[in-house]
Amino acid sequence: MPASTRRAFLSNSVLIGLASGLASLSPALAQSAARLRFRELYGQRMVFTDKVKQLAGQRVIMRGFMAPPLKPDAMFFIMTKMPMAICPFCDNEADWPDDIVLVRLRQSFEAVRFNKRIEVSGTLEVGLETDPETGFVSLLRIVDAEFKLAAA
Repeated sequence: MPASTRRAFLSNSVLIGLASGLASLSPALAQSAARLRFRELYGQRMVFTDKVKQLAGQRVIMRGFMAPPLKPDAMFFIMTKMPMAICPFCDNEADWPDDIVLVRLRQSFEAVRFNKRIEVSGTLEVGLETDPETGFVSLLRIVDAEFKLAAA
């Protein structure tokens, strides 16, 4: 086999191998997620921005801080824009701050210190919801979520 044909064969084999490897990535890794920042959540008078409306139902990534959980075995926590030593629990939508997001996790978790920045990825849910179990009211949620400590 001539050298040029052999090089082409090897190049094509490498490309095919890479393509099959990419196809086998988990759906969560293969699916791209949009970055969303706290300042992009609301416009005037707590109206959702167009970006939030467009991202509803899609995977997003947000950075923030974990407020102390309400109870140790909860499957959710509040993510805040700034570190908070106490949980900003709200009892109705009129009191909902514009700098928190409810995060519902895929699995139980260990809380991290309130001053450690985290990165959350999950599906964005938009609109008023009252949790039947806790009575917690939320306007924005990231569900089916995972989190990790954010890189500096």
